[in-house]
Amino acid sequence: MEKKFGLIGSTISHSFSKSYFDEKFFREGLRDYHYDLYPLGNVNDLKNLLSENPDLCGLNVTIPYKEQVIKFLTDIDAEAKKIGAVNVIQIKDGLLKGFNTDSDAFYETVVKWFPKTDQSKALILGTGGSSKAVQQALRKLAIPFEIVSRDKEKANHTYESLQKNKKIIAEAKLIINTTPLGMVPDTNHCPAIDYDLITSQHYVYDLIYNPARTLFIQRAEMRGATIKNGLEMLQIQAEKAWAIWNN
Repeated sequence: MEKKFGLIGSTISHSFSKSYFDEKFFREGLRDYHYDLYPLGNVNDLKNLLSENPDLCGLNVTIPYKEQVIKFLTDIDAEAKKIGAVNVIQIKDGLLKGFNTDSDAFYETVVKWFPKTDQSKALILGTGGSSKAVQQALRKLAIPFEIVSRDKEKANHTYESLQKNKKIIAEAKLIINTTPLGMVPDTNHCPAIDYDLITSQHYVYDLIYNPARTLFIQRAEMRGATIKNGLEMLQIQAEKAWAIWNN
């Protein structure tokens, strides 16, 4: 029996999810399983997508719909509800249940990579669904964090206020970009922070994986920082999504 899965988001042609699952299905001999990209101009287009594809069994959700998609769900996993963002939807008998595999995937990658101490502090760039997943992981790791956004209502700092308070970047040895700035196709953008404040003591993590080395990562690396992109996190969260869909 044919089973369909896919990714919804606004601009998703850059995503590695399709090739990841295509290879997985081929490797495991799942010839009737298919994974497709479904770009949605508006989150409300999800209704049409579901009615036109009754054999859909699961969806991944990416920018900018991880929060907006919640209103369409029949049910939501307790952890995803706590986070306030969903990146995996299980579809069974016409019912949609939301999960968040981003948070645990980020947690697993950071535990192995970042040498946490009692003095560790983090700075999160962005306030969307990915940011919420990162916030929850840092709470579990007991790493205090502050958030930067263009919107001062949503965060501790704006990019403008960050320029005036140099201590914040100096003290936050873990800096995480959760925004789409620098992602294919707009690769010549990066968050507007003072990169001269980054040192070899910093660990700089960009959730973007395409390109592998964003301008954000390049600029941090030039200043001696330890860097990481989002590819490993993508792979871990994809495996967790697969486990949910096959539950």
